[in-house]
Amino acid sequence: MKIQLVYPSWPKLEKQTEFHLPPHGPVVFAASLPRGIDIDFIDENVEPFEFDFGADLICMSVMLTCQLPRAFEIADEYRRNNTPVMFGGIAVMLHSDEVKDHADSVFLGEAEGRMEKVIRDFNDGCLAPVYDYMNNFPDINSIGTAKREILNRDHYNYRGTQMLDLVHASRGCKFNCFPCCNGFLGGRNFRPRPVKKVIEEMEAIPNNRLFVVDNSLAHDKDWLIELFTAMKPLKKKWVSHPLMDDDQVLKLAADAGCWYVYQAVFDTSETIQTRIQRLHDHGIGVEGTILLGTDDHDEAYIRELVEFLTRVKLDMAEFTIMTPFPKSPVRRKLKKEGRILSNNWMDYTCGKAVFQPKQMTPEKLEELYNWAWDSFYENGGQQTKMGELFFKVIKREILDGTYRRYNPRKKRSFRKAPA
Repeated sequence: MKIQLVYPSWPKLEKQTEFHLPPHGPVVFAASLPRGIDIDFIDENVEPFEFDFGADLICMSVMLTCQLPRAFEIADEYRRNNTPVMFGGIAVMLHSDEVKDHADSVFLGEAEGRMEKVIRDFNDGCLAPVYDYMNNFPDINSIGTAKREILNRDHYNYRGTQMLDLVHASRGCKFNCFPCCNGFLGGRNFRPRPVKKVIEEMEAIPNNRLFVVDNSLAHDKDWLIELFTAMKPLKKKWVSHPLMDDDQVLKLAADAGCWYVYQAVFDTSETIQTRIQRLHDHGIGVEGTILLGTDDHDEAYIRELVEFLTRVKLDMAEFTIMTPFPKSPVRRKLKKEGRILSNNWMDYTCGKAVFQPKQMTPEKLEELYNWAWDSFYENGGQQTKMGELFFKVIKREILDGTYRRYNPRKKRSFRKAPA
């Protein structure tokens, strides 16, 4: 059986340096498939898309809301040519009713332990319209190493620098942050993987730099201590979402190779300032994900916020406009108040105002969004600041003997996964 696994393209943020990380959803999905399946993976963000009407099944892996329009185009063309299409991924869970109009089958939830039945149904000619495993999570012990063999690694480098490999150590999130959909997607309970399995997966990744994509590394102190202690001998360098603000945890994270963290910033509070300083004190960089357009943001406050980021010496900033994604608390609020202005998913890139801000016009919010990018980086572009972060990690790698240059492998591809 042959599957074409497709990761559709999406419009990138105009102000952000364009680079491409190896996608995580497709390699996790590929690992859940039974043996004997020929997988042809295409990431349209890094290579031209080619229709394969000889494939038995097309699997669309869709992470972002703004990927959906392109995913629908591809799926509709396949279905016009009588090639069956199945959808899965985060965006599919958020937009399941709409996706059904473009799919022969929709998979909702986490795939481990479920794909044997799906493939058996397909081979028996009875593929179900919907496989709904939402809130019916697989045994966390069943989650194994992702199938990264499907990736062509030559596509995932930027100016000779190999991009980070993505890996997750846990699923679920107890924090119900207002702009976030994770409570709906992965449940409100923290589900840590056994540390032994996480380490086995990290050891299997040839790349020395990782992105631990857990929603938050701030749930369980004892588990974090066990995880970071086990990670230290690997000498990997890694980034993550927020870390627990605890001296013991931060020291262990730094010793285990934490390079920098993504820290959400939407105010100028002492709490945020202290958190950034404490990360810096442990030698950990901070890339702020700066949310603009909350109800307490007026023009003066946004300008003050950008000045604050410079004052606290934030290493990098990624400015985004608050976006009311389906199933998020903020969307429920804005919808109730009649403030949603657009459901054009192509605009849901976090670079456009698709809602009515409380203290300004949508046009003014977009103007301030562009000003924030330009102002923060006026004394050194984004590439320069990213280069400074890379210089720090290279120095650490040289000291511990793990630094190696990226050498593109000519005439070598991982697109075809072994059966």
